[in-house]
Amino acid sequence: MRRLGELPFIVAVREALPWSFIGLAAAFLAILGVQLRAPSALPLGLRLASALLPAFGVMAMTLVVVLPLRLSVAAGYRALPLIAGSVGGFVLALPRPSAPDLIVYLRYLGASGLFIAILACGITGAWIAFVRTRTRSPLGECAGALLGIATFAALALLHFSLPAAIASAMHPIARLGDTYVALVTIVAIETLLWTAGVHGPAMLAAVITPVYLTMQMQNTHAFTLHAPLPYIVVVSLFLFVFPGGAGATLPLAGLLALSRVPRLRRVGRATLVPALFNLNEPLLFAAPVVFNPHLVLPFVVAPLVLASVTYAAVAVGLVSRAAFYVPSSVPTFVSTYLATQDLRAVALAAFNVALATAIWYPFVRAYERHVASSAVDSHELDT
Repeated sequence: MRRLGELPFIVAVREALPWSFIGLAAAFLAILGVQLRAPSALPLGLRLASALLPAFGVMAMTLVVVLPLRLSVAAGYRALPLIAGSVGGFVLALPRPSAPDLIVYLRYLGASGLFIAILACGITGAWIAFVRTRTRSPLGECAGALLGIATFAALALLHFSLPAAIASAMHPIARLGDTYVALVTIVAIETLLWTAGVHGPAMLAAVITPVYLTMQMQNTHAFTLHAPLPYIVVVSLFLFVFPGGAGATLPLAGLLALSRVPRLRRVGRATLVPALFNLNEPLLFAAPVVFNPHLVLPFVVAPLVLASVTYAAVAVGLVSRAAFYVPSSVPTFVSTYLATQDLRAVALAAFNVALATAIWYPFVRAYERHVASSAVDSHELDT
């Protein structure tokens, strides 16, 4: 997994996605601001949905520029040919506009734009790598970029619709991904990687995020049509599973903040506020949780239990399915409501935090005793 995660294209996707989310947020706020100023009888939820869908199109446009830029750094290519080839291929693969309305077009693009951007950069990068292995000409990268553009031009001439192909391919992937087994598998892999010091979400981002973000977009689209939301397992469902960040560590930060061991108490109090915003890297390395056999079991088990409870609650209809993408940096109780527009989601999030606290509590107390006894032994040795 570490070797796979170090491949230049995987590294580039992982580093480019956060920047594309910035484009998503900026476009969403801009479109929402325009809609809120305009008179409309639509409820707030529908306004949010109608602003979020075209914002995903802007996210794709951001990614098609940032991704080749990051790939050029990771693979040692010149940036300009790679960006030109990726943008050219992206434009040729775009669905043809059926109306002059930009917002309508961006809404349509949002459903497949993320995958088109990734494919445009990947195919262009592959052509550049192919040409570079066979020639040392300084124009080799330009030739590779032209071959990338020619590939998408040929698909256009053959009337092959890449967005339609992506939509068709998504159906079986979505059926596989929208299951309890897929959910707990992702949660288990992410947490197990973290226990070995590997950033699990970053490792899986290039593979997982485009799939589940596309499913999230389809839920948002269904919400705008007043149709049943098709998917349970989407990006925002993980807001219920990871309160405080990977490992569901919000209770850990709270328990450590009340610890009787001075060092652990300082760690807990320093990391409690970041944990409220689901930022737990400082806690994972300061407690530490990484490479710590005393805390590995609750770190893995708590999210698996929360994933099971959350999936069951949503599947039977106790809580609405997540209609909207909400950044993980938004506090859990706020983000779960915004994602579902359902007050019962706040109750489920509170129940999950309480359940995670019950799981973490005995292990934290045992770890306190271990740290305290180690400190006593160290003091005796010094004496």
